[in-house]
Amino acid sequence: MFRRIGNSLTNRRFGINTIVLTALLFLLGGFIVSARFNTTGSAAADSPTLQSQIPAKSFVQSPFTPLVEKLTPSVVNVKVTKIEKTEFPFQEMPGNPFGQFFNNPKSQQNRPVQGAGSGVIISSDGYILTNNHVVEGAKEVEVTLNNRKEFKAQIVGRDPKTDLAIVKIDAGKSLPAANIGDSNSLKVGDWVLAIGNPFGLNQTVTSGIVSAKGRVIGAGPYDDFIQTDASINPGNSGGPLFDMRGEVVGINTAIMAEGQGIGFAIPINTAKPLIPQLETKGEVTRGYLGANIQTVTPELASALRLEDPKGALVADVVPGGPADKAGIKRGDLIISFDGKAVGDSHDLPALVAATPVDKEVPMTVIRDGKEHEISVRVAMLESGGTKLAEANQSVQGKLGLQVQDLNSQMARQLGIDADHGVVVANVEPGSPADRASLRQGDVIVEVNRKAVKSTSDLKEEIAKVPNGDSVLLFVKNEQGSRYVVVRG
Repeated sequence: MFRRIGNSLTNRRFGINTIVLTALLFLLGGFIVSARFNTTGSAAADSPTLQSQIPAKSFVQSPFTPLVEKLTPSVVNVKVTKIEKTEFPFQEMPGNPFGQFFNNPKSQQNRPVQGAGSGVIISSDGYILTNNHVVEGAKEVEVTLNNRKEFKAQIVGRDPKTDLAIVKIDAGKSLPAANIGDSNSLKVGDWVLAIGNPFGLNQTVTSGIVSAKGRVIGAGPYDDFIQTDASINPGNSGGPLFDMRGEVVGINTAIMAEGQGIGFAIPINTAKPLIPQLETKGEVTRGYLGANIQTVTPELASALRLEDPKGALVADVVPGGPADKAGIKRGDLIISFDGKAVGDSHDLPALVAATPVDKEVPMTVIRDGKEHEISVRVAMLESGGTKLAEANQSVQGKLGLQVQDLNSQMARQLGIDADHGVVVANVEPGSPADRASLRQGDVIVEVNRKAVKSTSDLKEEIAKVPNGDSVLLFVKNEQGSRYVVVRG
């Protein structure tokens, strides 16, 4: 039985093997046909007839392209030639037979030096806005237009305080002038284009965003720069910064040497009121208040018992100046000028400078914790004369110095207008006074708003200050006056 079953199983296995073999042959044939079909299909796909039926990828134009085409004709290259004196070392000249006859081994020699920058055409009759540092001291100025035509240029006006200048060319025809925009409307994150001639590479275009506004970089009392990450390099100076409407919103002027992708532009709203004066008078007339001011830090605000560290603190008043005549006193905090809020010390110089000469202006000051309304008549800031300057400020730490009594002879030698006080003779390195930027030659005239006439007065007032409390000093030096907080 088992055999039958066995024989029967053998026959069944043979039948199954036959069926499986047949199925495999059919599958193999199908693979061959499929492969031939695919090969034929690939060949057909590579044929010119089918390839021509595949649509080409459409080209997407950059949104900057039409703007660049429109704006570049208004941007120019400014080349300058300056004369500089260089020392000529006789002894370094091999075979020089005359070197032994000169007691001074070096002589001075004038030689021409060339530089380059950028500019933007602001009127069709040839007025061009650029940086003052591009053309300052230039004997010759040459402007190259977008079409490579070159013209001799005349320096019409310069303003070193804002680093702006205007030159003019006579092209004999109407020129493509750029549209002037509104830098106040710029917002951080807005796209901008910088066009100029970095490293002599004409009509170079870079793009980026406004990365900050109101930057103070120590260039002068009217610092208010637009910061951008659009690439700006040497040669871009004086070139325009455009917004996406194609309007000039800034004049590229500075870069941060230590960083990459950080450039600064003068807001065009700073230039707007100056352009007519530069074109007609060659210089700028500014308002003058006659007060040295400084920033209110949190430490100063605490020492002066102010609620907020805002406004411009009056560090000193010029005798006989507009502020003095109006009754402004040292220690006053100016929080409003001509109806405009003064957020910090950097706001006030620009407000005063933009005020017409002889205009009567209302001011709001905080004195002894109370607000006072004061009217001041703005005078004219003389060129190269007394400047409305922000006093240097650095406030950290407490005392650690040596002092001596001030006398009239020392005051004259130090160039200080003071009849009392103590002179800083030495500052201990790393001490609180050092961290507060007190330096040798500084004269301390007040401690916590009380006059100091001798070293004993100073020690007496310092002794009254509890350990850990800050000390408010009023200090003078040849640069001016300032308040300093020394924290214990």
